[in-house]
Amino acid sequence: MHVLAVDVGGTHVKILATGQRVPRKVASGPTMTPAQMVAAVRRLAAGWSYDAVSIGFPGLVIHGRIAAEPRNLGRGWAGFDFQRAFGRPVRIVNDAAIQALGSYRGGRMLFLGLGTGLGSALVVDGDVEPMELAHLPYKKGRTYEDYVGAAGLRRLGKKKWRKHVAEVIDLLRAALEPEDVVVGGGNAKKLDGLPPGVRLGDNANAFKGAFRLWDDKATEG
Repeated sequence: MHVLAVDVGGTHVKILATGQRVPRKVASGPTMTPAQMVAAVRRLAAGWSYDAVSIGFPGLVIHGRIAAEPRNLGRGWAGFDFQRAFGRPVRIVNDAAIQALGSYRGGRMLFLGLGTGLGSALVVDGDVEPMELAHLPYKKGRTYEDYVGAAGLRRLGKKKWRKHVAEVIDLLRAALEPEDVVVGGGNAKKLDGLPPGVRLGDNANAFKGAFRLWDDKATEG
């Protein structure tokens, strides 16, 4: 089966199809609707052959359906019929979950995505469980995302931001007891070293996870 992987982000939508080596991307932004995204992806994917579509979405996804409007895109995403729009079978998961699946090597793994916000997912024996840890309270009435997301990086500066990232990793490791921790997302490269037992992810793993979504062994909780 040939799969079209679609990684929807707050600044860009990136795509890659089975058998292709070079991803393609288009700008997204706070006004992009799902219909606009589908139209842009179909244009970008011109000339590529694919039988199914995997979408990594930056928001709440429950049982393969978008359950709430995203914070960094336009409106109309919840309830949108992607299968009809693409004319192909479609599977949708949270963007952190799709990166987690692509990063997974076995056992119990926690994925933390440092990007516009804070993405999180747990993978246990191949089963992916998207998590909404970003908006839990952390310090001074602010959330984890307020400190380790992109806004926190701008507010605090790189040095203080790195200290909070390390502290958040420690807190979540203690609470969830993973055997493996992966830190990914666009801002992960701004870290200066990682604690023992923590490894750096790669944004390309989102595509790997998207392809794995159609593997019968990969399931989403």
